[in-house]
Amino acid sequence: MGTTANLSKSEQLIEKEDQYGAHNYHPLPVVLEKGEGVFVWDVEGKKYYDFLSAYSAVNQGHCHPRIINALKVQAEKLTLTSRAFYNDKLGDFEEFVCKLFGFDKALIMNSGVEAVETAMKLCRKWAYQVKGIAQDQAKIVFANGNFHGRTISVISASDDESARRNFGPFVDGIAHVPYNDVESFEKLLIADKNIAGFIVEPIQGEAGVVVPDSDYLSRIKALCKTYNVLFIADEIQTGIARTGSMLASYDITAEDKTNQPDILILGKAISGGVLPVSAVLASDEIMLTIKPGEHGSTYGGNPLACAVAKEALQVVIDENLAENALKLGEIFRTGLEDIAKRVGIINLVRGKGLLNAIVIDSSEESDLAWNICLKFKENGLLAKPTHGNKIRLAPPLVITEAQIKESLTIIEKSLLDFA
Repeated sequence: MGTTANLSKSEQLIEKEDQYGAHNYHPLPVVLEKGEGVFVWDVEGKKYYDFLSAYSAVNQGHCHPRIINALKVQAEKLTLTSRAFYNDKLGDFEEFVCKLFGFDKALIMNSGVEAVETAMKLCRKWAYQVKGIAQDQAKIVFANGNFHGRTISVISASDDESARRNFGPFVDGIAHVPYNDVESFEKLLIADKNIAGFIVEPIQGEAGVVVPDSDYLSRIKALCKTYNVLFIADEIQTGIARTGSMLASYDITAEDKTNQPDILILGKAISGGVLPVSAVLASDEIMLTIKPGEHGSTYGGNPLACAVAKEALQVVIDENLAENALKLGEIFRTGLEDIAKRVGIINLVRGKGLLNAIVIDSSEESDLAWNICLKFKENGLLAKPTHGNKIRLAPPLVITEAQIKESLTIIEKSLLDFA
């Protein structure tokens, strides 16, 4: 870049981050200052369709007025007490979220990875106190290709070398099986009696929106029940209506709870992208294994977060966002498949609801997908590659059919430059 005087406002702000911030992200070169609904604006005033939705945290759309109002009202009354005292919002939110998703207890945290860590601790505690596994012998199974966050214990469960390199030594008690492979999981259960739980994404988002067989999760749950192992669903990205139903792992309205996970992990859109809020839900038998002083968070369950998250979930229900995601997701994938036939640069279209991805005809080491996203940006749409040659396309769930069609026009126009 040139001297500061010759730089655009965006370039100046990018340069400042580069100078003073850690280099732990590789953002698209756009500096955003405003968001509303499905749109964001950069500091120069250019308008874009947001097709990342903050990795599916902004399902309700940017700055949803009802959620922002809940934030303002609560912020003027009480923001934080810590859990040293009760507050008047936590119990209401816990009741709301437990009844909505069908669980006995909720433990409210902040970030998604905190919730995953919480679930791992719960799983181990249950293994020793309830299942009777010998002390320090419990193992938790993860699927290959997973992404659950970037803390030390969570990357201990990752097989992504870019997340693991030079961060060891890693924690013990982790096992792996291929994703969407029920038979491999059963073999592991037969061979190892110290398996405590299986943590899995119903759809692997960071891996490039990998959708498993339709009966995968139900078969996994059945095996977990047979072998007295906890089935733990990480719905941080797939949950809150993103895939065309409130959750991707089970139907919250069904009377038959056979496929319901033993532990449910939520985050991201649980607060509509307004505050960091996450939740772990479980039965009394599992949740009450943790006693006072054994787990917690200063900010977890704060009244501001609870007020915001309750309203954010209510917005999803009131505005039928799951139904919108289901309907428009089918239209969007059909449109992408038509583009793939005409342009020829797309190897595969996959997804569910409004969590979708295109696999670009290139190697994972190629810059092609990145360059395509730069062209999307130039033409007024923001998306980001994952795993090199896959581009995730996940707009806020408030998007309309007309906006979907306009977005498809932008996508095709951009891809034609590389065909």
